[in-house]
Amino acid sequence: MARIYISVGSNIEAALNIRSAITALRQHYGELILSRVFESEAVGFSGDNFYNLVVGFDSNNTLPQVAAMLRQIEDEHARDRQGPRFSARTIDLDLLLYDNVVDNSNGLNVPRDEIIENAFVLQPLAEVAGSVIHPLLQQTMGELWQTFDKQRQQLWPIEFEWHGDTRRS
Repeated sequence: MARIYISVGSNIEAALNIRSAITALRQHYGELILSRVFESEAVGFSGDNFYNLVVGFDSNNTLPQVAAMLRQIEDEHARDRQGPRFSARTIDLDLLLYDNVVDNSNGLNVPRDEIIENAFVLQPLAEVAGSVIHPLLQQTMGELWQTFDKQRQQLWPIEFEWHGDTRRS
């Protein structure tokens, strides 16, 4: 069984799309570990702020099977793949870690580069997987967050309603 971490982000009807994506992830993978939800400015383009969080779960699915399922969930949420790389998103599900696997084949990028590039990925990842070691850098996610230049990108935790309550599980 693999421990998998993904980032979840949206800036189009963000609360609605994140709730719906989490419901879909629960249907496919069962119990989820959820970070707090963070709000941040759009990176790489001018647009509405994003809501972001990191989700962890265990699965017997292979890496390609998980990647395909994430893509399917994005498609079910009307993810537009025709626009520029940095653009508004109904939902963005990025596979960050699949155990300690390193795989840059067949369109995969695991561990995902954005882990060490973006505060909106690293801070929530460090929150739910602080002791997990980055398979290439051999530092924990907590250590990577401690040394991250936090002035480069601003983000802030928000109160997020999960179907009428603010629970995170």
